[in-house]
Amino acid sequence: MSALFFWRSTSFLLVSTLLQSTVIRALQVIGGNMTVVHGGTTILPCKLIDTTEPITQISWRKEPQNDNFFTILPPNEAKFVNGRDDRFEFIGNFGDNNGSLRLSNVKLTDEATFTCIFTLFPSGNVHTAIPLNLLVPPFTSVKDNFPTLGNEEVSLGTCIAAGSKPPAKVQWLTGTLGDKVRATIHFTQHANGTTTTVSSLFGVPTREINGHMVTCVITGAAMSKEERLPFTIQILFSPIEVDIHTRSEDSFECVAEAKPEADFTWSRSNKTLLQSAVRVEGATLRFLSMTSDLNGLYQCEASNPYGRKRSYIYVYVNSARCTACWILFSLLLILIALGVGALWYSYTSGKFPRTGEVTRGKRLKVPTSSSPEPQGTEEEAREL
Repeated sequence: MSALFFWRSTSFLLVSTLLQSTVIRALQVIGGNMTVVHGGTTILPCKLIDTTEPITQISWRKEPQNDNFFTILPPNEAKFVNGRDDRFEFIGNFGDNNGSLRLSNVKLTDEATFTCIFTLFPSGNVHTAIPLNLLVPPFTSVKDNFPTLGNEEVSLGTCIAAGSKPPAKVQWLTGTLGDKVRATIHFTQHANGTTTTVSSLFGVPTREINGHMVTCVITGAAMSKEERLPFTIQILFSPIEVDIHTRSEDSFECVAEAKPEADFTWSRSNKTLLQSAVRVEGATLRFLSMTSDLNGLYQCEASNPYGRKRSYIYVYVNSARCTACWILFSLLLILIALGVGALWYSYTSGKFPRTGEVTRGKRLKVPTSSSPEPQGTEEEAREL
């Protein structure tokens, strides 16, 4: 009798255990891995299917803290546990076995595994894990290293993709520069799981590459599209050549190649500039009146933070000599006019000898109609 009872009890427990195991195995909580960009909004899905058992509570837990932070009770009573965080919002329905949450303004500290737990009666707890993966776009920038003219390779510029997750990819488009430049890359891992990628562009700082346009291209899983940062290579140098150009007879301009652009200073050797006769406008020196007291050596100095260079011009104005030239020229014109007038007057008044009236000291007798032609006239005329 006792053996029969033991066999029946064991059989009952075995059947009950098998039935319960079948029920538990038939239960399924739908979740899934979720990925969201930093600062965005995501859904933490959680739904129980294939059960007829009543649900007494839905709970949410965040690993690795392993403490519940949110619970839902029938009919739809949602409440926070151990502190309120209004970024979490219950968007499911208790009656539909749906415990899904919405999380907005996602932060780096939210990256974790969230566990959704359904408490059933009499089966107990069933759950699923929802890993939340965070993408963090980088903070991008290009820094000019402002190298000075030289013969040694230096860093020309730096492209930075800071604090991204996963690490961003950084590369340079250098166009026609070709092998005149090269790029290096360096990664820095931060404690919060983000990475800073730094790529530097190296080359010899020459005037040939100064002003050349290159582009830093940044791509990454956390970025909706690639980002292109144009960069102009700037090579700094002191004034190389200083030239003084004559713009007009009373104006001179100082020209110099420099980076950054040069400032110009005009001065006069051993003398001060006559403020009443000279005007300086940036690189231009202009004389207000051309007089001999402006004669002298003038200096133009081009300078920037990296050096200075000078050029000179000698100005000579002979105003007295020029005045005498004009006076002599005017007198000459007057004399010529008077001479021409006198000659014309003499000619028209008959005072100027006509052709044939003057011979070599002999006077010809001119015949008239009332007297006979004198003899010997023909011989005297041949003697001329």
